[in-house]
Amino acid sequence: MLSLSVAAVVFGVVFLAELPDKTALAGLMLGTRYRASYVFAGVAAAFLVHVTLAVAAGSVLTLLPHRLVQGIVGVLFLLGAAMLLFKQDDDEEEQARTPADQSFWKVAGSGFMLILVAEFGDLTQIMTANLAARYDDPLSVGLGAVLALWAVAALGILGGRTLMKYVPLRLITRVAALLMLALAAFSLYEALAP
Repeated sequence: MLSLSVAAVVFGVVFLAELPDKTALAGLMLGTRYRASYVFAGVAAAFLVHVTLAVAAGSVLTLLPHRLVQGIVGVLFLLGAAMLLFKQDDDEEEQARTPADQSFWKVAGSGFMLILVAEFGDLTQIMTANLAARYDDPLSVGLGAVLALWAVAALGILGGRTLMKYVPLRLITRVAALLMLALAAFSLYEALAP
């Protein structure tokens, strides 16, 4: 059964964690060269593949004892927060091979391959697996995660430059890290509480 509250929490956490990532920059780069709808179709399909894999991995974790899973999830959230807080602000932008023409399949395929390769094992994919294990609600977690990733991709493709003028990247990164620290603390408390 779908839980809108779980989907909303997952959306918020994944959205904030993905916003300062290279995906928004890659989407912006492709969106300035090619038709936005074509780019989004490819990017959205790649994110759907990533979320499906992450939710499946997280669902496997639910087979372990609850306290152990909460401890693992807490540690992984701490690692994710550390990655956000200590990552280089000047990450190199992933460069996609740009298609020679503007056909739907070439543009969408370029966006799909860029995201499929760049995001494999990325922080938000690991975070989605953690959230799937934490909430034991694959449908709600998957829906929240994929909508958040699609929203970030759309922002990157359509309005990344404008957003960065008003909201500093450093602030977005700090807020996402604080949310992950709070989730880590809560998970570790549940793992250690009598």
